[in-house]
Amino acid sequence: MAWRDGRASIQRLLLFMASIILGIAALVSIQSFGGNLKENFTLQSKSLMGSDFIIVSRQPPTERVQQLIDSLGGANATEINFPSMVAFPGKQATKLAFVRGINGGYPFYGSLETQPPSAAIDYQGNGGALVDATLMLQYDLKVGDSIKVGLVTLPIAGSITSGPGSTGVSTSVAPPIYIPYRYIDETGLVQTGSRVEYKNYFVANPEPDYVALAKTLDPILDAENADLDTHESTGRRLGRRYNNFGKFLNLVAFIALLLGCVGIASSVHIYIKEKLSSLAVLKCLGATRKQTFLIYLIQIAGMGFLGGLIGTGIGLGLQQLFPYILKDFLPLELEVSVSLQPLIIGPLLGLVMSVLFALSPLLGTWYVSPLQALRIQEHTSPKARRVTIIVMTAILIFLFVFSFWILKNLSFALAFVFGIVVVFSVLAFVAFLFMKAVKRYFPASWGFTARQSLLNLYRPNNQTLVLLLAIGVGSFLISTLYFTRDILRERTSLEATGKTPNLILMDVQTDQTEAAAASIRNNGLPVIDNFPIVTMRVQRIKGRSVNDIREDTTSTINRWILNHEFRTTYRDSLVASETLASGEWNPEFTQGDAIPISLSDNVARDAQVVEGDTLVFNVQGVLMETVVANTRAVDWGRMQMNFSIVFPRGVLENAPQFHVLSTSAPNEKTSAKLQRELVRKFPTVSIIDVRQLLVLVQDILDKIAWVINFMAFFSILTGIIVLIGSVRNSKYQRIKENVLLRTLGAKSKQILNITALEYFYLGVLGSGIGIVLSFFGSQLLASFVFDTEFTPSWIPFLIVLPGITVLVLLIGLFNSRSVLNSPPLEVLRKEVA
Repeated sequence: MAWRDGRASIQRLLLFMASIILGIAALVSIQSFGGNLKENFTLQSKSLMGSDFIIVSRQPPTERVQQLIDSLGGANATEINFPSMVAFPGKQATKLAFVRGINGGYPFYGSLETQPPSAAIDYQGNGGALVDATLMLQYDLKVGDSIKVGLVTLPIAGSITSGPGSTGVSTSVAPPIYIPYRYIDETGLVQTGSRVEYKNYFVANPEPDYVALAKTLDPILDAENADLDTHESTGRRLGRRYNNFGKFLNLVAFIALLLGCVGIASSVHIYIKEKLSSLAVLKCLGATRKQTFLIYLIQIAGMGFLGGLIGTGIGLGLQQLFPYILKDFLPLELEVSVSLQPLIIGPLLGLVMSVLFALSPLLGTWYVSPLQALRIQEHTSPKARRVTIIVMTAILIFLFVFSFWILKNLSFALAFVFGIVVVFSVLAFVAFLFMKAVKRYFPASWGFTARQSLLNLYRPNNQTLVLLLAIGVGSFLISTLYFTRDILRERTSLEATGKTPNLILMDVQTDQTEAAAASIRNNGLPVIDNFPIVTMRVQRIKGRSVNDIREDTTSTINRWILNHEFRTTYRDSLVASETLASGEWNPEFTQGDAIPISLSDNVARDAQVVEGDTLVFNVQGVLMETVVANTRAVDWGRMQMNFSIVFPRGVLENAPQFHVLSTSAPNEKTSAKLQRELVRKFPTVSIIDVRQLLVLVQDILDKIAWVINFMAFFSILTGIIVLIGSVRNSKYQRIKENVLLRTLGAKSKQILNITALEYFYLGVLGSGIGIVLSFFGSQLLASFVFDTEFTPSWIPFLIVLPGITVLVLLIGLFNSRSVLNSPPLEVLRKEVA
């Protein structure tokens, strides 16, 4: 019976299925891609690292670390790397690069792809440099040209087209340059304060138990300020980074599915109402409640399962596009395969969600007597209302469980469900309030066309609520995307003033400071900042040594505090990005007292110290006892130098240190001229052009926005299908209304205007409320998450609102064209047939 009845309504049931298909397709594509990404990180983790495991440190290996290296069979390759300015003498150009000095056959897994191919092997023996291929194109460099790294000038042996772990994002900031290890000392770039990393690469044969190896070596290496990374841990770490973005896209896809289910609930509600006469006949012929209920439940479940199957197939096809869309973000060549989990989740989710959201209108048939069905009474029985409450509770529980499965975080899952409930509740409340307001304050003085269009908004079987939900959620998603992107751009933008630094000089030695500052001033530019920086590590916290704390498994002090090399400064006042959170500021140290220091609030929290607690620092071999005098709230998002630890004047002036200088160049030409001059005079100084960095950030934001837009498209398309389905489901009700209107003398133009005005009201109200909700939500996001002022984008107001309104209007008119064009007699004959 379910099959027979369903065949007669196949077109309408296919619309139910279409909204399920899109949501499942979006979700399965993300799920499948995430599984592929995780699998590829695991399989290609050796290629990402280039070895089985490495020992990394920020200083030359100590005697104890060297003993460990020797006990492991000795390193198969060694590397020293650091960011530095490089110059191209033949082109009169400079660029911040990531210099890697290599000794040995690294990489041992994967490949270092170069042009010519032989350069990857020969560059160490021939004493040449390998330069990033994009950098060579940018500066029109060729093999045989020269590159100057610090004090050393080397011939370019080849270009690097691909290497272990390199991505478009990282190489855009500081393109890699490989040079032989033996030239590192000659460059003169490894000095006090230089951000240098030492790596020792190992090839394990046979492979050890990496968990046991890490458990044994980590405590020893931590005490020597070194670390062990295995290819397994690297793969897991990279997988977690990309997994967070995948979780967000999963939620966007889930919203598309949720929107489709709302359409199903509304469509099933109308569908069942139109089947009441059939139900009455069946019950009069002896059909039981269970039988009549199961007939339509089987139809909906079948459509949901079939929609899940089709959506899964489309989703698996869509995931083939992601490697091309996200290629600039991925550090590996992604091999796409089909995993079992999405194949199970897709059809199962289609079945469960379609049934769950259709249960409320379906259960209404359970309590309908034959007499009530024949009379088609509108009131709902108390039992049906109780069942509806139970079903709504089940839906909320399902939403929470599913979001928790995606996010793996209780508070995030609760926040997501709460946000969904708030948005849907506000939209539903506005729809209800609007219908009540129109009914109560009906403009009786308006013309017939305008009055009738308003009457349609609260007539029996109206679609006002579901259409406002579909339109409003779609508008909310699109607007939130644009508003959030504007917030992120605001955080990374530079003020157009001469006091905002856009050129930063790093690793300036003390004896170079005055000369570097003079060079800046001679170019007509101001020296905005001149920060001295002293590196140090924590030795003792509140009387306990960091080694004891590391070995204490019950300690809750954050481990990064114990292992981090802090870059501290000294000054006599706060800066613009800081506010005093607690304690008193000490501008200068008085001899004889404990040295008062200022900690940023996050460091104080992670180190679990308050005012009056003592900290002992190892300042490059000299122990210095300090006391926490105050804590500061630091705005780390501001484009300026911020510090976790600040000393007063009179303490660190004679400690080994380097300086950071900053200036503001009005244009790229002035900036390039100054950079060339500084690199020529001070080859060991690194220069960061903040404007180039911000261009990269904007590009990344645009690419991420494109991906989010791509996923949001599913929500919008689902909303359109829900809209089409709602219009088509109410088509038969409209036929009767239009027959009556035409019989009473209404013209086709009047009916067209009535329909157009109705959908115009719905489009404006739905998109308007969605944008307003997004506006307030983004305002809260800017204030409490990003801590910045919110400047809303004009796109949602000038493009999204009228665009969606016109789209709703066109869909409404297009789907109503047969109703508008059919003469009354023809329609009546169809109804009789």
